[in-house]
Amino acid sequence: MIVQQGGALMGRIRTDFPHPVRVVEDLKVPLADGTVLAARAWLPEDANHTPVPAILEYLPYRKRDGTRGRDDAMHHYLAGHGYACIRLDIRGSGDSEGLIDDEYTVQEQLDGCEAIAWIADQPWCDGGVTIIGISWGGFNGLQIAARQPPALKTIITVGSTDDRYATDVHWIGGCLSKDNFDWSSTMFAHNDLPPDPAIVGEKWRAMWQERMEHNRPWILPWLTHQRRDEYWKQGSVCEDFARITIPVYAVSGWADNYSEAVPRLLAGLKGPRLGLIGPWAHSYPYDVTVEPAIGWLQDVLRWCDHWMKQRDTGIMNEPMLRAWMQESAPPQTCYRERAGRWVGEAQWPSANIKTQTFHLNHGGKLTTQPEPPRKISLCSPLWVGLAAGEVGRYGGEADWPIDQREDDAGSFVFVTDPLRERLEILGAPQLKIHFAADKPQALISVRLNDVAPNGASTRVTVGLLNLTHRESHEHPTPLTPGETTAATVELDDIAHAFPAGHRIAVSVSTTYWPIAWPSPELATLTLDCGLCKLELPVRTPHPKDSELRPFDPPEQAKPAPSIYHDVEKSHPRRVTRDLLSGKMTVDFPRWTYRKDMPDIGQQQASSGFARYEIIDGEPLSATIITGYEVELKRPDTTITHKSTGRMTCDATHFIIEMDLALGENGQTVFERRWHERIRRDMV
Repeated sequence: MIVQQGGALMGRIRTDFPHPVRVVEDLKVPLADGTVLAARAWLPEDANHTPVPAILEYLPYRKRDGTRGRDDAMHHYLAGHGYACIRLDIRGSGDSEGLIDDEYTVQEQLDGCEAIAWIADQPWCDGGVTIIGISWGGFNGLQIAARQPPALKTIITVGSTDDRYATDVHWIGGCLSKDNFDWSSTMFAHNDLPPDPAIVGEKWRAMWQERMEHNRPWILPWLTHQRRDEYWKQGSVCEDFARITIPVYAVSGWADNYSEAVPRLLAGLKGPRLGLIGPWAHSYPYDVTVEPAIGWLQDVLRWCDHWMKQRDTGIMNEPMLRAWMQESAPPQTCYRERAGRWVGEAQWPSANIKTQTFHLNHGGKLTTQPEPPRKISLCSPLWVGLAAGEVGRYGGEADWPIDQREDDAGSFVFVTDPLRERLEILGAPQLKIHFAADKPQALISVRLNDVAPNGASTRVTVGLLNLTHRESHEHPTPLTPGETTAATVELDDIAHAFPAGHRIAVSVSTTYWPIAWPSPELATLTLDCGLCKLELPVRTPHPKDSELRPFDPPEQAKPAPSIYHDVEKSHPRRVTRDLLSGKMTVDFPRWTYRKDMPDIGQQQASSGFARYEIIDGEPLSATIITGYEVELKRPDTTITHKSTGRMTCDATHFIIEMDLALGENGQTVFERRWHERIRRDMV
C-alpha cells in the first residue's frame, strides 16, 4: 500500500539551512549479484569536496511515490545540517530490481550491508554511515547492526522490536493477532505495484510482470510458524544482544504497538544506548498525531554529531531512558494530546522502580493483603474485546479503547479502594495466576484499568497469553482439564499516574475478539482467588525530573508537494451487533485516500478495509475479510490492483482465500486465486 502520512501534526517548516542541498532523484546502488537498488539522495552541495557522514533509511514503501513527502521533510532537514541522506528501496520494491519474498529476510539484511559499504565508498561520504528508520526501517536497522558491517557506526530505531514473535503484528503472547492477516493483505496490495518508467526505463513492464507472478499472500508462511521457532528467531536481535556493539538510540510511543521493545533494548544491550518513549502513536516524534510533538530532528542531529562527527553535544549526559509520564484521562476513542511530564531514569532496569503487589481476592477485591483462597469460574462471551480499539495505533479517529465497563461485563474485575495518594507506574505490570481450565486450549486477556470516581474506566495497558504457551512460546503444551497450574501474563510497558481518589482495576477474560483469534472451543477458567496477584512497577517521583533539558520545538524541511482530495471511506470505523443472529462485525478503514503529486506528474488512489465477524457463542465462526483497490495514474498509463482476502477456520485448520486482479488502462492483465488450509497448532 502507498502509505499516506496525512493527519499528523507538523512542526515548523524550515527552509534555511547551514548547507545548501541538492536532491538526486535517481541514485543507483549496485550489488555483487548484479541487482541494482534504487535510492533518492539529499546531499550537501559541497559534499564531493568535503565528505560528510551518511544517514540511510531502508524501506520497501516506494521512495518515488509512497513515502516521498515525509522523506523530503526529514532527509532534506538532516542533509541541510551536513549529512548525506539516502532513502533506499528494498530489493523487489519501488524502483529496485529483484523480488521481495517476505519481511526482514536474510537477503534484505545482506543487501543492506552491501549498500552500506557502497555508500561509505562514495566521494561524498566520509566513510561512516548511520541507519535511521521507523517500523520496518527500525527493524532492519537493528538486524543489520547485529551483522556488524564495518562502516555502520550507529543506528536510530523507532517503533521497532528486538523480538519478532513477542512484539510485532503477528502474535501476542502466543495468541494469533488480528493484524496478522490484516498486515499480510496490506503488503499483498503493495508488492506487485510496478516501478516508475521515469526511473527504470523500458524494463519497467518486465519488472512488473515478475512481481505479479511472484507476489503471494505472506500470511501463508506466517501461519505455518505458530510457535516461536527459527523463522521468528531470525531477525530477533534479542537472541544475541551482544551482536550489537555500536551505539543505539531507541524510540517509541506509549500509543504504539512497539513501545515495550525500548526497555528491553536498554536492558539487553551493553554498548552506548538511549531510550525515548513519548505519548505518540506509530510516528516520528516531530510529526505526530498525539501531542506533544518535540524537536526530535534536532536530537537526531545531537546524536549523530556526537557519534559521527565527534562533537560534544551533551546528549550522552542525559538519562538512559526518558519517558512521558501520562496523566489519567477519561476513556476516548481518539486522543490528540496526552497530558503528562517527562521523567528520566539514569539506568534501565532502574533501582527507582519498586514492585508493589496487589492480590486478587474473592468478591472482586484488589488489595495489598491476600485472603484465604477461593475458586471462581468464568467463560467470557465473544463480545468481550469489542471495546478494545486497535492493536497498533496510528493515531486515527477511533483507534483507542472505549470505556472498559462494556468489556468488564463479561470479565472478572478486581478493584482497589479509592487511592489515598497518587501512584505512578513505569514498566511492565504482570499478573501471576493459579488456574484450571475445562478445555485443552484456552487464552486469557488481562487489562489494567484506571477507574475514575464517576465509574468511567480507562484501559491503561493490556496483556494476552495463549495458555498452552504458559511455559514456553517455543514448546507449548496442552492444558489438562481440571488440573490447577500457574502462568504469568506480562502486560505492555506503560507510564501512567493513578490520581488520588481513583481506583486501580484488573480485568480478566477468556476471550478478546477481534484482537486475538479465539480458541477452537469456549473455555471456562477457574481462578484461585487469594493466590493470584498483580505486580505493578511503581516509580517514586524524582526531583531531577524537573531539571531535564527541554526539547526544542518541532521542525522539519518542506515535504514534497501533495494535494489530497476528500474521499469517502467504504468501511468507516464501527462496531455493529445483530441481536437476532448474534453476529458481531468490527470494521477498520485502511489506507484510503486520493492525492496528486505534481512534482512527478502522478496521481494515486487507494481504498482499503479490514472487517472482523463472529457469532456470539460460536468461536469457529471467526472471520476476517480484507479488501484493497489501488490506482496509479501516470502520464500515459493507469495501473490498478484489486485484491480481496478472507480467513476463516474450523476446529483443526485455518482457511485462507485470496483473489487478485491487476489491470492496465482498464484491461485486466493478471489474475490469480489462492485457497489454502493450514493446520492449527494449539492456537
